[in-house]
Amino acid sequence: ELYRDGITDYSKVTTFNLDEYCALPEDNDQSYHYFMREHLFAHINVPAENIHIPSGCAQDVETECRNYDAAIAAAGGIDIQVLGIGSNGHIGFNEPADAFIGSTHLVKLKDSTIKANARFFQSEADVPRQAISMGIGSIMAAKKILLIAHGANKAKAIAATLEGPITPEVPASILQLHPDVVMLIDREAAAGLAEYKPEAL
Repeated sequence: ELYRDGITDYSKVTTFNLDEYCALPEDNDQSYHYFMREHLFAHINVPAENIHIPSGCAQDVETECRNYDAAIAAAGGIDIQVLGIGSNGHIGFNEPADAFIGSTHLVKLKDSTIKANARFFQSEADVPRQAISMGIGSIMAAKKILLIAHGANKAKAIAATLEGPITPEVPASILQLHPDVVMLIDREAAAGLAEYKPEAL
């Protein structure tokens, strides 16, 4: 949809992806480098130097993470952050944990995330076990956040995000503290909300 009109000018846009799998080369068809190139960047006039995606094959992951945060800061932060949500409430690859992690970091993926993403790979064994993810701090520093969710498998996570306590066990629940969040969710994803009254729609 971002390029369907064929006239939108992206020449002054800068992009920062949320995450990337570790150990997948950029030309692997399951890497986010590949996905973004094939489904968006190849169709718009965004300059290559304005595209930022963490390198999952970086030799020094800590330096890669620090440099990614520095690039976000140098760009003046993020104006609009587009998010999905995992069935366990993760945003980016910020998995349920004992504490929120603010900066870009290496993540060990939960079994539930590996199982959910297995549909994109030949087998569950092929799903990477680690990823680099933008941290909660960078996400929360965005001026505006747009979260999109659909399907019954997201209903529990959406309910916990909007109506549950703020806890790193449900990473998306931190969005309750952000001043400008828009959530686009379908009826199935909204089904667990106490305030959801489908008969009134």
